[in-house]
Amino acid sequence: MELPLADPIDDRPLVSYEQLLEPFESAIKPPSAFLCGAEAEKFGVFADFAHLPYEGARGEGGRGGVADVLADLASRGWMESRESEAGPLLALLRAGASITLEPGSQLELSGAPLADAHLIAHELRAHLAELRPVSERLGVTWLGLGFHPFAKRADYTFVPKLRYGVMKTYLPTRGGHALDMMLRTCTVQANYDFSSEEDAMRKLRLGLALAPVTTAMFANSPFYEGRVFGGKSYRAKVWLDVDPDRSGLLPAMWSERATFRDYVEWALDVPMFMIKRDGARVENAGQTFRAFMRDGFAGHRALVSDFTTHINTVFPEVRLKKTLEVRGADAQSEAMTPALAALYTGLYYDERALAEACELVRDFTHAEVAESRRLVWQLGLDAPFRGATLRPLAERVVAIAEGGLARRARRDPTDPAIGDERARLRPLAELVARGESPADALLRDLPAEGDDAFKAEVVRRARFSL
Repeated sequence: MELPLADPIDDRPLVSYEQLLEPFESAIKPPSAFLCGAEAEKFGVFADFAHLPYEGARGEGGRGGVADVLADLASRGWMESRESEAGPLLALLRAGASITLEPGSQLELSGAPLADAHLIAHELRAHLAELRPVSERLGVTWLGLGFHPFAKRADYTFVPKLRYGVMKTYLPTRGGHALDMMLRTCTVQANYDFSSEEDAMRKLRLGLALAPVTTAMFANSPFYEGRVFGGKSYRAKVWLDVDPDRSGLLPAMWSERATFRDYVEWALDVPMFMIKRDGARVENAGQTFRAFMRDGFAGHRALVSDFTTHINTVFPEVRLKKTLEVRGADAQSEAMTPALAALYTGLYYDERALAEACELVRDFTHAEVAESRRLVWQLGLDAPFRGATLRPLAERVVAIAEGGLARRARRDPTDPAIGDERARLRPLAELVARGESPADALLRDLPAEGDDAFKAEVVRRARFSL
């Protein structure tokens, strides 16, 4: 989740270790106050299958870009947000939610913190309805896929955000798929509260242990540059080769004795991208935050907001900030997007379910989970794990979550006939029961690849209904 660009800068000098713990300790809340926020990214494509850029061509025959989408939404009550007063429009804010852009113009709804998966589903539906007029005017269709099915790297220009200018230069020195991650991937995430340091660490460890099976259940990117690539999630393949310093499964956090300080210690040794001063970019790519806090850079000393920014630039499979972010899933259809929120709500927000899930993974090792993560992009739920495949684990995880959601007993406030939050998990549960991921449905009975009929069918299957 992006920090709202209009947030005030916390310019207190960063001089103590206790200040590094503030983002996490200040977020602790009682279970009665727990909420969930979902983030959903999507690709925009034109009728000729070209991707939607930041700014479209102008003049006769020209077509718009995602900046036009933001401007239209701003006219409908969203507040504009920029990195500087005269800077380009990069985000929108309203009622606890934000709409932001990824580097390749992917449009992300970062939803407001909400009470249950029903409200998350309704929020997404309202967002899609609000997109309808400008999408029809621009001739844009929105796709819920984890990797762009058609575009090539050379087709892209970058969204003009200060951080992205550093990332596009630095990250390719760390991983061969770094630019693909920035430009051609989309995800759905879910964000959760915690009631104590112990609770946060327990949920973090569980999410890390389940990261490969989460990726397998939500694998939804079987296409690459207009063809079937032979696996289930090209996005998951990309994330294996981005930047080992800031991504992956956080081996230091697997100990049951791990604390906020252990997470901070890891983050301190992750290289930075930049700091912001007076709306301008000061690049210090490659300097660890530990070194910046100790030595400064180019006459600048560390501020509290610099560390807040820094922990937004680490990308583990589960990320700790003021909430705990589950990050391993491909972008999904409208029906499947709330399923991730429902799955981990069932696991995290019912004490019995949380205890059952933690017991299930108690003896999982980092090495075996990392090996499973290395294979899920290709094999999905058929990836080997402990002498079987990931499918039995997925079935058990879904069953535990269903129990948690049943005990929560949160019914849809707009239509009680829908039942409790298990209704939002049902599309995933049905896939897992068949041993499938969303990619399997996308691939079934496709026309011959490589021509416009193939591309049109991919769009038809993956598009959001506005």
